Amino acid sequence: MDSLITAIREHDDATDFLAWPGDFELGRGDHVEEVHLASGAALEGFAGDGAGGTFFFCGEGGEERPVLYADSEGGAALLAIGLPELLRLLLVAPWWRDCRTFTEEESREVAADYLEDMPDLPAQRGRAATALGLTLPTEADALARMREVAVETGKDFVLVYTPEDKPYSPLITK
Repeated sequence: MDSLITAIREHDDATDFLAWPGDFELGRGDHVEEVHLASGAALEGFAGDGAGGTFFFCGEGGEERPVLYADSEGGAALLAIGLPELLRLLLVAPWWRDCRTFTEEESREVAADYLEDMPDLPAQRGRAATALGLTLPTEADALARMREVAVETGKDFVLVYTPEDKPYSPLITK
């Protein structure tokens, strides 16, 4: 499989959608603080958002590695197992940060605000998914999977603020 990072860079439809509404930009992988994983596993920042948050690959390997997100306020969560899963989430529910309960109803309400501002969002999403060669899940499935990864698998991916040896707060809890 070709690199999804390369595909994002080569396809404006994908780059543009991921930048907004996805709030995900490659090349913004420098985190605002010195951090490490409690497990000692490798941590590689590869993208960021407009508010100073960072997306990290965890462990060794390529784009199949778990992806952890850390905001600039001391919160973190494992969002996906691999870049394809993260991109599906960002394409289907770019408003994931605005969800607190991760229910289909809540996502629909938040999505309505985005659709009001971007009536062509579904078409843009479709072009981005096609450019990246991704089949998209439903919003409900994407959010349920993110929550499962964050709550269950995420227990093994604790981000620590290195200077104080203090763990970040979980962004997503049961």
